[in-house]
Amino acid sequence: MARKSFRSKRLFVLDTNVLMHDPTALFHFQEHGVFLPMVVLEELDKHKRGTSEVAQNARQASRFLDEMMQGASKEAIDRGLPIKAYNMPEESTGGRLFFQTHIVPSNLPDSLPGDKPDNNILSIAIALQQEHPSKQVTLVSKDINLRIKATVLGVHAEDYYNDQVLEDVDLLYRGIQELPKDFWKRSREEMESWHEEGRTFYRITGPDVASWYPNQFISLKEEDFLAVVREKEGERATVELTRDYSRQGVWGIKPRNREQNCALNLLMDPAIDFVTLLGQAGTGKTLLALAAGLAQTLDEHRYTEIIMTRATIPVGEDIGFLPGTEEEKMTPWMGALMDNLEVLAPPADAGQWGRAVTNDLLQQRIRIHSLNFMRGRTFLNKYIIIDEAQNLTPKQMKTLITRAGPGSKVICLGNVAQIDTPYLTETTSGLTYVVDRFKQWDHAGHITLLRGERSRLADYAAEVL
Repeated sequence: MARKSFRSKRLFVLDTNVLMHDPTALFHFQEHGVFLPMVVLEELDKHKRGTSEVAQNARQASRFLDEMMQGASKEAIDRGLPIKAYNMPEESTGGRLFFQTHIVPSNLPDSLPGDKPDNNILSIAIALQQEHPSKQVTLVSKDINLRIKATVLGVHAEDYYNDQVLEDVDLLYRGIQELPKDFWKRSREEMESWHEEGRTFYRITGPDVASWYPNQFISLKEEDFLAVVREKEGERATVELTRDYSRQGVWGIKPRNREQNCALNLLMDPAIDFVTLLGQAGTGKTLLALAAGLAQTLDEHRYTEIIMTRATIPVGEDIGFLPGTEEEKMTPWMGALMDNLEVLAPPADAGQWGRAVTNDLLQQRIRIHSLNFMRGRTFLNKYIIIDEAQNLTPKQMKTLITRAGPGSKVICLGNVAQIDTPYLTETTSGLTYVVDRFKQWDHAGHITLLRGERSRLADYAAEVL
């Protein structure tokens, strides 16, 4: 490897899990050099079989590498292959891709045998650092323990940050903005108001408007003012007073706080095709989504049925094979659905027969589907609920949301503080990704539910545990 010429100041050694997490990672290191140990290619080949996302990513990464090597000679590979810009093959990033072409003697302590893939990659990073002292060699890995071992042995190591939507999850769009106390004084001169079909609208102009998003809620607690942004252009916006669902409720469910009322306004609005609800356990995400879905499916006939799905990530040990049909296999994962249906069912005074008939009707209009069978499908006039969406990757999110056909509505529910999928964090979750990407769209809405309403025990546990 000493015969290689690395012109860039930095050289990134990629771990296999980076490519299996994001196959396009090869194109995201700008003008710097990217080095792939031979063990990484072996690991990609090992994981390429199957229908899982990891297998698909491994195959895609191999296809990218194959395209880059088309027509390249051995001398060109030794000099480093130029990396083209992703989706713009006519442009170059200025970076180069290098492969391991020589056996590297182990530079690891005796306590770290070199036959493990992670330790092999670490040994190569140490060798590159020794052979090219003028370059900054960085090991990029999603594996925390490998990064720790690299740091202990004096190798600079980093996580793969390109897939992070935000630097900090606290910066995530919340869907509601508190107005300053003097807001009306500053905006009253150029403000217009009117009534239309029983609804109240305001046209507001001013510098505060520039930071608003479509379907964002604006609030002034001192005056009990709550409105939603309907149109926005520059420093001018049209807002509408929100509907107060605490009076008549939706399918028997009345909001218990301001954020829940905002959520029902988004869920019941036919002009909004995509809704995301974030919140800790007990904030009412699933209950509100189901209540709105039942009201629009059974009462208003806006949708033909409700489709519910979620990522099947166990919290503890996997319970193994589950017999039965697709819906029967998914039943253990849908405890939240069953619990909320009990709340939405008729009261006890409706009689046993009335409750049984209603439960049968609800189950006929609610379909449970597995994520594994979503690819290639198109749902027409469906109300689609994606539960526990924080456990999905951005690519999985794209696959699911693009299943929606004409007349369908997609609702994503989740809590980014409870992620069970390996290598996913609050800033790289698919749920965080769609909240940030859809905030500018006129037909999408988001709200973060802040207050738990399940029970005082659940609220206290969420706060102190």
